[in-house]
Amino acid sequence: MKIIIAGAGEVGFHLAKLLSYESQDITLIDTRKESLAYADTHLDIRVLRGDATSISVLRDADVQNSRLVIGVTSSETTNITLCMLAKQLGCKRTIARISNTEFIESQEDINFPALGIDELISPEELAAAEIQLLLNKSAFNDTYEFEDGKLIMVGVSLPASAPFVGKMVKEAAKVFPELNFMPIALQRTGTQYTVVPRGDTVFKHGDQVYFITTKEGVEQLYKLTGKKKESIRNVMILGGSKVGFKAARDLCASKFNVKLIEKDKEKAFDLADDLPNALVINGDGRNVELLEEESLESMDAFIAVTGNSETNIMSCLVAKSKHIKKTIALVENMDYFQLSHSIGIDTLINKKLLAANNIFRHIRKGEVVALMRLNNLNAEILEFIVKPNSRVTGSVIRELKFPRAATIGGVIRGEEGIIALGGFEIKAGDRVVVCCLPEAIPKIERLFL
Repeated sequence: MKIIIAGAGEVGFHLAKLLSYESQDITLIDTRKESLAYADTHLDIRVLRGDATSISVLRDADVQNSRLVIGVTSSETTNITLCMLAKQLGCKRTIARISNTEFIESQEDINFPALGIDELISPEELAAAEIQLLLNKSAFNDTYEFEDGKLIMVGVSLPASAPFVGKMVKEAAKVFPELNFMPIALQRTGTQYTVVPRGDTVFKHGDQVYFITTKEGVEQLYKLTGKKKESIRNVMILGGSKVGFKAARDLCASKFNVKLIEKDKEKAFDLADDLPNALVINGDGRNVELLEEESLESMDAFIAVTGNSETNIMSCLVAKSKHIKKTIALVENMDYFQLSHSIGIDTLINKKLLAANNIFRHIRKGEVVALMRLNNLNAEILEFIVKPNSRVTGSVIRELKFPRAATIGGVIRGEEGIIALGGFEIKAGDRVVVCCLPEAIPKIERLFL
């Protein structure tokens, strides 16, 4: 697939790296020579220096034969203009990164596809939404909702007290006869290997396990994993970045009690005006005395979203030492994901990964409507719409030649989320949630074409 990416910043470079691993035909455009030089020497892609809104540059990039153009420069005006031009020049699909969330909120009023923009993404908005979802499922360290919660993915690190530690998957299933969850991926503590669980897979203490479940199944998982459902009301946010502002705004709208700490005095006053329902404090959140003065111990959750990953991690460790129920840190370095659980932080979030998840579903073959890559796991979760002529249509799951490196987590049929076992028959129109390792993706895509 021929793909053009405009913007060699963090999101653009990360996307180009992931796509180049899949042998996609990538052209990366940027005006900065140093950014392109790094990408050129580290990735198997074509780089092109120039203005992404230049028609001659786009033609040089072969836009007319491109399947997808992705605008992820720091300027939303550039991204929007690029998509409009690319569509006019013959590109099949366009995606624009934006920071002004009014565009996303006004999609019913403004026909963006008619302007040439097929998809709008805001990494900051995605991060804020992820934070709220994590607080609503506070006992889990990773979560994702399919079709407004008809199916839910949760990730949890198994404590030694979990009733099924030491048991095989099929033995654990017998604990609840009415099975409302399905383990789809796990990573052994201290390793980098991702396992797609089967009936004979044994759960071990410290495993990072991902489950697909229904709303009812979430309650069962609280019991099975030995986790306690915590009530989160009081939230402290460190950093008045775009993510911090959007998270505070959304949490206030959901009736959370929010304290936001911002070091820059002028910015703190602006935030106080824009967030009338939050308490905005001007101060340095790295100062432990300040945190204690602002009643850190009484908080249920601590969220660090400054522009510095190390500050976010260290401040979360301070919060954890005060027995805060939930800590969330925004980080830019993907390598930090390997450290999060071992050092005690509940959840790390990364804007690049969230944006990549949102964009990647446009790369996959078949009717993919949702895709996410699991934090620090070499696995993808895809949601396919089953077509009438797909190979899986009318088939019983156990009869499908499904690769061992993949599993069906659940099916959404109409308004119902179903944990589908071996005897379940897949029908046209079903939305099937599949977890697979990279080597299984081509075969899975062929099954759903």
